[in-house]
Amino acid sequence: MAGAPLTVSVVAADHEVWTGEATMVVARTVEGEIGILPGHEPMLAILAKGEVRLTLADGRKLTANAEDGFLSVEKNVVSIVAGTASLVS
Repeated sequence: MAGAPLTVSVVAADHEVWTGEATMVVARTVEGEIGILPGHEPMLAILAKGEVRLTLADGRKLTANAEDGFLSVEKNVVSIVAGTASLVS
């Protein structure tokens, strides 16, 4: 199922920041930066303060700042839940 896009949601404590499909997600965790592509193994990581970079299906890039939260991956669904998060571009 590696050809299917990722379904991504970036959520702050009080609002949804962005939801949609992406071909790649790059986020900063407390253990370092991680890149997620379709077909990634299930995982849970603690977010570090920094950028979450999304590559959309049409090649556009989207960046959000996020901190105080976690990132989970399961069956091509990436959930980024942060205490604070906002779109940069």
